Amino acid sequence: MDIKQIQDLIRFVSKSGVNEVSIEQENFKITIKTNQVATIVNATVPDASTAPLAAHTAAAPVAAIPLAAPVADTSHYITVKSPMIGTFYRSASPEKPLFVNVGDEIKPGTVLCIIEAMKLFNEIESEVSGRIVKILVDNASPVEYDQPLFLVEPM
Repeated sequence: MDIKQIQDLIRFVSKSGVNEVSIEQENFKITIKTNQVATIVNATVPDASTAPLAAHTAAAPVAAIPLAAPVADTSHYITVKSPMIGTFYRSASPEKPLFVNVGDEIKPGTVLCIIEAMKLFNEIESEVSGRIVKILVDNASPVEYDQPLFLVEPM
């Protein structure tokens, strides 16, 4: 794993909202832990053939990467949260249209997304009426239980 791949992985983990990711290969192990304050990377390279990589992956904390830009005054919005752990999808398949976009009006029963959990695809339906203001998760990203997915302006 080169430094570019590690940097891409850190960005992905920061955006996805997961708290920790560990990857272990034959001669390489990396653990990335995130929180609101900082992203910390610990890497172990036991083999001298990858020594140049070790210099770039010291166990020191990496500069903080913001998880999401703050949204101005979201107190009057309804937050639709994930009811389970899984992978978030905005459409039924890559060639199908997205379930909802920013600006779409929704009502109870409107399918907002799919969350795949253990090879089961669960349609997540709206329980409120309103307009989608913001989609808080990227397509095909892992989500955790109770993680905010959408901001809805009630109507």
